[in-house]
Amino acid sequence: MPRILIASDAPWVHDEVGSVLAGADTEVTHLASGVEVRDSVRARTPDLVVLDSQISQMGGVAVTMDLRLEEGGGRLPHVPVLILLDRRPDVFLARRSGAEGWLVKPLDPIRLRKAAYELLVGRTYHDEAFTPEAAAVIAE
Repeated sequence: MPRILIASDAPWVHDEVGSVLAGADTEVTHLASGVEVRDSVRARTPDLVVLDSQISQMGGVAVTMDLRLEEGGGRLPHVPVLILLDRRPDVFLARRSGAEGWLVKPLDPIRLRKAAYELLVGRTYHDEAFTPEAAAVIAE
């Protein structure tokens, strides 16, 4: 049974992401603060962490960097991270943070489910819906 941790201070993110990823064989935990993520991962290591980019007290990029530093120091196991970005320019930050995947909002269930699946099986997922190439095609 996969364990998924969702961290956001926006109730709609918990509702939307939780409803897409929850299932009979999935355990979903919700946190409202980024500073709670490290302790939660330490207490019960999830199979996937989904972070909203704008979380109170500590955003998704900062939380990811914190998890990677703790992992590098041998204090936490590796956990794949999916960051939900507010805008396309934030991809640079997500990439530098060590996240395995990111989606640019608005979210849709198909991309969200695909991203979670790819990370759960050990691959990466980089949102192609908002690449410069895709934007050029849409603009035509």
